[in-house]
Amino acid sequence: MMRIAIAGARGRMGSRIAAISREYEGVKLTGAFEARGHPDTGKNLGALLGIPGLDIELKDNIEAALAGADLVIDFTSPSAAISHAKACAKAGKAMVVGTTGFKKEELAGIKPILKDIPSVMAFNMSLGVNLLLKVLKDVARALGSEYDVEIIEAHHRMKKDAPSGTAIKMAEAVAEGLERNLEEVAVYSRKGIIGERSKTEIGIQTIRAGDIVGEHTVLFGGLGERVEITHRASSRDTFARGALRAAMWLEGKKPGLYDMQDVLGLK
Repeated sequence: MMRIAIAGARGRMGSRIAAISREYEGVKLTGAFEARGHPDTGKNLGALLGIPGLDIELKDNIEAALAGADLVIDFTSPSAAISHAKACAKAGKAMVVGTTGFKKEELAGIKPILKDIPSVMAFNMSLGVNLLLKVLKDVARALGSEYDVEIIEAHHRMKKDAPSGTAIKMAEAVAEGLERNLEEVAVYSRKGIIGERSKTEIGIQTIRAGDIVGEHTVLFGGLGERVEITHRASSRDTFARGALRAAMWLEGKKPGLYDMQDVLGLK
């Protein structure tokens, strides 16, 4: 049994993880916290979320929430996640990080910390997306350089980072299958007289609109045909369930930084 604490428990993802956690026998929600100064600090989380029987006080710091927990699930912000990772490492607690939008220097800062504790970090906790990451590499390798590759991702209007971490991961999988360096061939936007498309470029295009939960399409365009592989998330619950599965998987694991490919046994 993994006792979990939720960072950002009043947020869109945190609240769904709290609600869904009650369906899993392998986890128990024992703590929840928000940033200092949050107006709901000190209130009963169950009452706030409309979950009968959930008697947990919303704290305003990770240390208090960690007291009875084995692991923190974090869908917050890069700066907050780094701070939470430091607190988990200090307390010897495990961590699941689903936060996105990390800059290179932020990733360089958090990864060494996570390696010192049992942790799972993924840009997308969806089981379907992580299966596709393995498939895409094989498809790209099989189709080869005669097929142009475009990746289109769509999310809700409130998403702060672009392109999505999932789109980047998909592009990396395709680039690996084609034996290309993504930093050299990625094209993130097109405008004006740009000339013919090069044979090696991998296009990554972004849509932000309404309440789209998350959609990703990888298009392989050849002469006379095209292959499209699409994943659509219709609810944030799919990410919450993936995070809870990762939390259960970490029970008894040695310190180290794992990802959802490890959780699903795809490596």
